[in-house]
Amino acid sequence: MRGLLFSFFLLLDVLYFNCQSAPHEDGLVNWMTFKEAQEQNKKVSKPFLIDFYTDWCGWCKHMMKTTYSNAGLAAYINQNFYPVKFNAETKDTIEYNGVVYKPLSPAPRTPHELAVKFLGEKLSYPSTVFVTNNYNYSMLAQGYLEDKKLEPILIFMVENAWQTTPFDEFNKYFARAFTDTVYPKKNLKINSISEVQQLQKKKPKKVLVTIGAPFCHTGRVMNSTSFNDTSVARIIDKYFYLVNFDATSADTIVMDNVKYFPQVVNNFPLHSLAFKFTGNRFSFPAICILDPQMNTIEVLNYYRSPAQLRAVLLYLGADIYKNKPFNEYMDQYNKRPQ
Repeated sequence: MRGLLFSFFLLLDVLYFNCQSAPHEDGLVNWMTFKEAQEQNKKVSKPFLIDFYTDWCGWCKHMMKTTYSNAGLAAYINQNFYPVKFNAETKDTIEYNGVVYKPLSPAPRTPHELAVKFLGEKLSYPSTVFVTNNYNYSMLAQGYLEDKKLEPILIFMVENAWQTTPFDEFNKYFARAFTDTVYPKKNLKINSISEVQQLQKKKPKKVLVTIGAPFCHTGRVMNSTSFNDTSVARIIDKYFYLVNFDATSADTIVMDNVKYFPQVVNNFPLHSLAFKFTGNRFSFPAICILDPQMNTIEVLNYYRSPAQLRAVLLYLGADIYKNKPFNEYMDQYNKRPQ
């Protein structure tokens, strides 16, 4: 947790200020071999970033001198990934995830088996592959990646948005959150915990609590786009009181005569109310659905797109969950007229 939180702060401090440095032949990334990266991953788990290049590839060299020479991006990659720079035409034998890969031929400019594994028939360079720490998910991005193209991919991998959403969908809303000024939104009324407790005395409703932090960028994307999507906002208005809760808050909050306050977790202060709402299933970002008595009904971890939220919030908000299994509900939901 401590390393992850530090990495978020690092991204907040440097990535979005376009921190550039002088071009460097190999960039500012601390490149590793496959062997080194896999050995380190056994000690501390992180995703892999694999740069596939060749000696004759001009755009590969240019990416090193530009994108990977951005001090902010390089620092974020060094903190959050095991970065591997791999010559796709090497003659070395490589072991990856317990399997041995060899060059396909001793002839020059012949692709390595490992390059074929990841790139398939599209052997173009540079190619960048992102792999989760357990090797179960990988994502391929081919061609030269400038800073602004690489940023959302890094966040997508580090903040686990890949677990819930295809990248193209996430990237669309990432752009809308940070660069699109004309995207239609409905600004919702946001309440504090104390305000919701007072509102419950007059008009009881369920509560939707989003739990994030200033350094959680997928949470910022979700708050800016998913919750302000006009169709999602209508459901929230009808069934919920909305609360945006900062898990790094220093406030003491009283709920049902119990005090909740910051506590130190792995040497980092996190608010105990975040653990209360999530039933200790807390990760950034989190969405908690509470009943009018502020008891947790459901917890959704990681980024959720407007389409995902629309279905789930209707299911929970309209009390459909009390009488119908979610899979059955979704079968009917997906067949509804668009």
